[in-house]
Amino acid sequence: MDELRASSFGGETPIPLSNATLLDLPAEIARPHYDRRSLTAGIAHIGLGNFHRAHQAWYSHRLMQEGKALDWAIVGAGVRESDRLQRRRLASQDWLSTLIELDPAGKSAEVIGSMIGFVPVETGNQMLVQQMAESAIRIVSLTVTEGGYFKDPATGDFDAKHPDIQHDVGNPDHPRTAFGAIVAALSRRRASGMPGFTCLSCDNLRGNGQALRATVVSLAEMIDPALASWIDAECGFPNSMVDCIVPATSTSELDLVQAFGIVDAAPVTHEPFRQWVLEDDFRAGRPPWEDVGATFTRQVHDYEEMKIRILNGGHQVIATAADLLGVRTISQAMEHTLLRALLRKVALEEIVPNIAPTADMTRRSYLELVEERFSNPEIADTARRVAFDGSSRHPAFVLPSIQDCLNSGTQMVGLALISALWSRYCEGVREDGSLIEPNDPDWSLLQSKARMARVEPAAWLGMKRVYGDLGKHASFATTFAHWRSLISNQGVKRTLRAYLS
Repeated sequence: MDELRASSFGGETPIPLSNATLLDLPAEIARPHYDRRSLTAGIAHIGLGNFHRAHQAWYSHRLMQEGKALDWAIVGAGVRESDRLQRRRLASQDWLSTLIELDPAGKSAEVIGSMIGFVPVETGNQMLVQQMAESAIRIVSLTVTEGGYFKDPATGDFDAKHPDIQHDVGNPDHPRTAFGAIVAALSRRRASGMPGFTCLSCDNLRGNGQALRATVVSLAEMIDPALASWIDAECGFPNSMVDCIVPATSTSELDLVQAFGIVDAAPVTHEPFRQWVLEDDFRAGRPPWEDVGATFTRQVHDYEEMKIRILNGGHQVIATAADLLGVRTISQAMEHTLLRALLRKVALEEIVPNIAPTADMTRRSYLELVEERFSNPEIADTARRVAFDGSSRHPAFVLPSIQDCLNSGTQMVGLALISALWSRYCEGVREDGSLIEPNDPDWSLLQSKARMARVEPAAWLGMKRVYGDLGKHASFATTFAHWRSLISNQGVKRTLRAYLS
């Protein structure tokens, strides 16, 4: 498909997306050719943002295009205030979504229809609990971000003292969290003699199935120990690895979908690459996702580590430095000589040596694939978005590589620099003097510690919920302090040149 396809609609009035208008869309737009009226729900998905629709919902849609998995349609759900707006957007277009593939060789678009509803968002989440308690629901999947599992970053243990968890323990029939709603639904199923369901995490989280099991079972244990034992025995929690770069929707995406001749209130843009690797631990059946490219294996961990360390870690390596230098997007960062070299040097010297290859890809070839994907100029993924929530992303994606270096006695000079750059970023001012708007749920604390670190670097590493005991390692603390001082005194560019030289 050539580059002009997106603008070839000819200036006609774009068509509002709905079931009634599917046949009226421009001929080049792929669309469902299954009867959506025949679909029945089998999956409830909590956290229905762009990534889910570009990834899991797309895999299910592709099966439906082959006449398969018609009883595995998706019902969306959410527990946040922002989910109300998303529900309204999708309801206005019969739960259809336009996916735009941002291939440098030419953009293309398709409409997917694997989602057939969205549970109303309400205080107490009674309708969500009721939906998940229905026997037709056999999988409850989630994308609630890597920081949403109520884990203590320092210890990795379940954070039983969190106010939202305490609320759900005291109000089990009117939960506030997605996990409280899952426990309440499973309680109803158990009381009715129904089987459990599979809980499927689709978040970028190491051992995401294990993390989900720990959160759900630990919360249930606080409410009803017998229920917790039943959940642990009867419900599946497969680990999975998900991968596809999916930018946030902005006015440019809304304009782009109209260039294809469609009015879509919530379009999704995505890169051409997708990957989904899962353990086959589904207690109540599952769609045959392997028929459309998903991988089922017992070695999810190897795929997961390669992706989390190189891709997600690589994002953090360049994102904060890019935003500090006023470089807007990740693809522009890959065009920046210093930033591209920073990624390659840190990855090859300090990340790649500490992970295992997968059965079908070497570590270096995966790094080269990541560099190619980051360089896609059609993906307007901003450095700011990638740098968001560093207090969750650094512990998940960067600090494990530092720990590996310390364990093996190898250098972690570059990774210490990445922590120093993140500390400088959290001061809230770019190199050109422009302000960085708050970009983390804990921004106030981070900003305070970052400003203290200009004089006393230990103030930054002393954040135990982020760094745990890493700050006590003399080699890491000394190297971090060196880079933090150099950044403060000579600026980001000179510091990067010093490292690269």
